[in-house]
Formats: sequence, C-alpha cells, structure tokens
Amino acid sequence: MSGANSTALARIAVAVVVERRKAKSPWLDFIWQPVAVLAGHPVAAPWTPLNAAEDTTLFYAGEAVIELYRTETANYGSNLASGAPLLWVVLRPDASGHTYKLLAVTADPAEGEAFTDAGNDLVGTVPMPAVIAETIGDFVARHHIERPFLKRRRERATSQGAGSVRRRGGSEE
Repeated sequence: MSGANSTALARIAVAVVVERRKAKSPWLDFIWQPVAVLAGHPVAAPWTPLNAAEDTTLFYAGEAVIELYRTETANYGSNLASGAPLLWVVLRPDASGHTYKLLAVTADPAEGEAFTDAGNDLVGTVPMPAVIAETIGDFVARHHIERPFLKRRRERATSQGAGSVRRRGGSEE
C-alpha cells in the first residue's frame, strides 16, 4: 500500500540486501533471496554488487518504505512479541534488465503472507533490525486500541422460516 493516496501514519525508509547464489540444479542458474533490511537511505544505485564470493554475490536491491497503519497495530504487536520479529521482502520478476525489482517491505505478517499468493513474486523474510523494531514498537504504543472479541449470536429460525416442518395436511409443526 503505497503512493499518494496512502493512509499510512508513519513510514520507515529501508534498504534491501539480496543474495544471489549459484544453483546446484540443471534447471536454475541462480537462487535469489533477501538477506537483510537496513534502516535509512543508501547512496548506492539499485542492484549495485556489495560483496562477491565464489558462488555468492550480495546486491543492494534498492530502497523501499515500510508503511505503518493504525488498523494493523495488533499484527505489528504480535510480530514484535514473537521474540524474533521479521520483515517480509517482496521481489517481482523483472524483464527490464535485472532479474527482480523490489516491490515491497512490510512488518505486517498478514500482508506478508498475502504477498505469497501472487504468482511469481519472491517473498522472503529477514530479521527485523532493532532500530526498526523500536520505531514500530513506539508506533504500536501510540496507536493501538485494544478491541475485544465479540462473538456474534445467531438468531433462532422462526416457525415460518426454513426451519419449520410441514405435515402432509398443510399444518406446520
């Protein structure tokens, strides 16, 4: 959820680091996965190689913004309370020269899971840096409103409704 019409109350600028590893498969050349999210605005251009080893290269994939919404504070809170909070990074296949383009980064587990439903997107989790966890924790503390769970009560069927039984003579029971 980004753009001019966004209702986000807070935004956190982040940089995403992605690993490209040589695949040990005859069907794939490389395996890609997000490995880190860093707070702040980097000075490197997207897809700048950061480190190369024998079969692995780290790339700065680009900048994203984690948007925080008042309605999702329960999800952020449960992520933080897990003891090992995560960020979900979404990369979309890109035919314009790079294998992927950075689509989104979210701290909302439900939104991260929803991204896995979208076709060919690569969705991976990375540990949430402490500075980002602190910012999200402050946001939750300021904006969370505990909403009690209210179980809906069913209304009983009326004698004229689908629950009534007709006898052969036309009278209802």
